[in-house]
Amino acid sequence: MTSLKTTRTDFESVWPSLVKDLQEAATKYNVPANALDWFTKSLEANTPGGKLNRGLSVPDTALQILKRPLSPDEVRGLSTLGWLIELLQAFFLVSDDIMDSSVTRRGQPCWYRQPKVGMIAINDAFMLESAIYLILKKHFRRHPAYIDFVELFHEVTWQTELGQLCDLITAPEDDVNLDNFSMDKYTFIVIYKTAYYSFYLPVALALMYMQLATPRNLQQAESILIPMGEYFQIQDDYLDAYGDPAHIGKIGTDIKDNKCGWLVNQALLIASPEQRKLLDENYGQKDDAREAKVKQLYKELELESRYQAYEEKRVSEIRQLIANVDESEGLRKEIFESFLGKIYKRSK
Repeated sequence: MTSLKTTRTDFESVWPSLVKDLQEAATKYNVPANALDWFTKSLEANTPGGKLNRGLSVPDTALQILKRPLSPDEVRGLSTLGWLIELLQAFFLVSDDIMDSSVTRRGQPCWYRQPKVGMIAINDAFMLESAIYLILKKHFRRHPAYIDFVELFHEVTWQTELGQLCDLITAPEDDVNLDNFSMDKYTFIVIYKTAYYSFYLPVALALMYMQLATPRNLQQAESILIPMGEYFQIQDDYLDAYGDPAHIGKIGTDIKDNKCGWLVNQALLIASPEQRKLLDENYGQKDDAREAKVKQLYKELELESRYQAYEEKRVSEIRQLIANVDESEGLRKEIFESFLGKIYKRSK
């Protein structure tokens, strides 16, 4: 453990004991061995495999505030809260992949596409969500912020589901209608589907754990982290079309998948009637040649330089917000500088 960053190894070392806690919560009801094995397999397949950035941000936030190595108890407590975000992420991803008919996730077949899983994955997703509250009760029942943790997870889950609903009904893959798209809808989708659980949740949990979650601190954190989360998703949309697949680890599919993304919404704002017609005819089609026509149009509309101008403007605004942070109640500018440092000009 360094003074400013949690190692992935330290964070991962907490996971096996949480799996054990969840197994015990199931065996309490004499669950048959094959069901326990299934649940364990689902936990291991869906939770620890990603980048773990959201989970690691919880102990990292505490380190930025305390400016000293965490005690063993702090490492365990903050990492446990981090793993609960990873369980929430697992719940969302297992569900999302079914809704989107996705094929792969983290380089493997999606959970519902794995042998014998199928639609059992729906129940597995419910169990991943329930696991959050079982762990919270076991480890934080006596923490002063226990009910705040519970309510925060419920609220952020609800916000994410509202964002997902708007995404699903705005851009269904089998019904392409660009009249449904708008920057207002796009902004709503990215703020509620991504920004709250990916950026605000880790910091709010760390503040609550350390009993620094004053209304002022939470409001300041939200006012910076939500625009940062929006910027992160716009960056993701940009990289889907313009990033190097070797860097990103996947080939972008937003155009073929009829995604209500930043690039297509920008194109709709500035396209001529002829260019709009080309978009209507070619966007959201599972066809390489049609995708290439959309990408060529993006080039003509100079969306790459439009994105770069957006990025500089947004990052400048975020830096100004960070500079104005009031640290009198224990909040630290370094928390937000660390988040911004991880995403500014990223290539994957």
